[in-house]
Amino acid sequence: MTAHPLYFELPEHIAAGKFLSKLSKKIDFQIASEQYAIKTFYDSFDWRLYNSDILCELNQSKTASHISLIDRNTGECLALENKQDVPSFSNQFQEGRLKTKLDSLLEMRALLPLCHLPHQIYQINVLNKDKKTIVRIKLEEYEDLGSRISLQPLKGYEKAVARISLLLEKSLELALTQNSILNSALKLQGRKAKDYSSKLSIKLDPKLRADQASKVIYRDLLKAIKTNEAGTIADTDTEFLHDYRVAVRRTRAGLSQIKNVFPDPVVAKHAEFFAWIGQITGATRDLDVYLLNYKQYKAALPESLQDDITPLYAFLKQKQKQAQSELANHLKSPSYIKQLLAWEQYLKEPLPKKGCSSTANLTVKELADQRIWKVYKRLLKEADEITEHSPAESLHDLRKTCKKLRYLMEFFQSLYPADEIKALIKALKGFQSVLGDFQDYEVQENSLKKFSEEMMANKVESNTFLAMGVLVQYLDKMRCAARHDFSKQYALFKQEQNRLAFKSLFAPQAEVKKS
Repeated sequence: MTAHPLYFELPEHIAAGKFLSKLSKKIDFQIASEQYAIKTFYDSFDWRLYNSDILCELNQSKTASHISLIDRNTGECLALENKQDVPSFSNQFQEGRLKTKLDSLLEMRALLPLCHLPHQIYQINVLNKDKKTIVRIKLEEYEDLGSRISLQPLKGYEKAVARISLLLEKSLELALTQNSILNSALKLQGRKAKDYSSKLSIKLDPKLRADQASKVIYRDLLKAIKTNEAGTIADTDTEFLHDYRVAVRRTRAGLSQIKNVFPDPVVAKHAEFFAWIGQITGATRDLDVYLLNYKQYKAALPESLQDDITPLYAFLKQKQKQAQSELANHLKSPSYIKQLLAWEQYLKEPLPKKGCSSTANLTVKELADQRIWKVYKRLLKEADEITEHSPAESLHDLRKTCKKLRYLMEFFQSLYPADEIKALIKALKGFQSVLGDFQDYEVQENSLKKFSEEMMANKVESNTFLAMGVLVQYLDKMRCAARHDFSKQYALFKQEQNRLAFKSLFAPQAEVKKS
C-alpha cells in the first residue's frame, strides 16, 4: 500500500529559487527535472466530483499531458490517463478506471474547466549518503498563488519522509496544508467550491413578515433561474435546463400556493410569465429525457431488435436540436429579458409598512403552518378517493398536489426541526416518485406512438417500427406496475408515524389537542 503524499505551502515572499537555496544547506538533493506546465481543474457545474472528495486535473507540459482523479483529502491518485484534452462527457472517455469513476459520479453532467494554472515544476530527489533517492519532492511554483511542495514517500524509506517533513516544518518554517491549490485559485476569482447547488437552502426568521419572507424565497429562486440561463441557452448539458425549469416551477408553485401576500394584479402578471416559460421549455426537456433514457429503451428490447431502434436516436436528436434552437431564441428575446427584469425589480422594491392583506401581515411561521397543513389535508383527501378504477387524470392531479406540498415544505424547512421535516420530505418524495413514474411512462408511451407516425414519412425500415412497438408494450407494462404500486406507496406515506409528525409540526393547536 502506497503512503499518501504530504503537502506544504511556501510563504508568498519565498520564491522557488530561494527555497531551493535554503534547502541545499540542510539536505543533499538533485533536481531531476524542471519544466513549465499548465494545470486545469475540472468539475461539473454542481460540483459532483468535489462533493465526492475528488479533484479532476488536466496537467499539460511539453513532454506529457494527462488527466487524473485525485482524492482531495489524501492526495492519492485514483485514476490517470494520458490525454491531450478533456472530453465534455464521461461517456466520451475510453473504457477504463477513469471512465468508470466519472460515469458513476457525473452521470449526464458535463465536465467544465474551473481554472487554468500556469506553473513551474521542479522534480527533486532527496539523496542519502550512498546517493540513493530516499524521498521525492515536487515543487510547484504558481503565478499569483505562491508555491506548493509535496513529499512522496518511497517504499522502504518511510522514516526519511518523517525526517524531511519535520525539517520543512521546524527549520524552514513551512506550513502543512490539506487545502488544495484549487481553493486558493477559486478565491482569487472571487469564488469558492460548492458555490452552486440545485438544492434549496433558504434561511428564514420565523418572525419575518409573510410578504417579506416570500420575497426572500423568490429572490433565491430567481438567482437559480439566472445562474442556469446561460447553460440552458448554450445546451451545455441537460441539467442546466432541468434546474432552470425546477426553479421556474417552484416560483409558479409559490405564486399559486403562498396566497394573498402580494397584490392580485402583481401575482397574475408574473404567474402568466412563468407559465409561459414552463410552456416554451417543455418540449426541449421532454426530448432531453428521451435521449437520456435511450440506453434504457434499447436494453429493454430483445437483443434481436436492439439495433433496429437506432433510427429513433437520430430522430430524437434532430427534434431536440430544433426545439433547443427555438428555446434559445425565446430566452434571448427582448420580451423575455424585459419580463424577467420586471420581476427582479419588483423583488428589489421595498414593501409598504403594512402588508396588502391580513395574510401578508402574518409571520412567515404562521403562514407556513397554515399553507402546509391545508395542502397536506387536500393531498390525503385526493389520495383517499382514488380507487383501482380511477382515471389516470386523478393520479396526475394528485401528483401536482404532492409537488405543491413538497415545494412549500422545502421553502419553509428552516422554520422546523431539521431531522423531522427532512424525514417528512423524504417520505413525500417516495410517494411522489410512484406518481411521477406512472405519468412519465404514460407520456413516453404516447410520445413514441406519435414519433412512429412522424418517422413513417422518413421512410424508416419496418423493423424499426416493430422495435418501437415492443418498446411501447414495455412502457405500458411499467406504467401498469407503477399504477399497481400506488396503494402500497400511499399506505407507507399515510402511516400513523407520518400523520402524527405532520400534525405536530403544522396543525393548528386546536387540532393537535383533539388528538
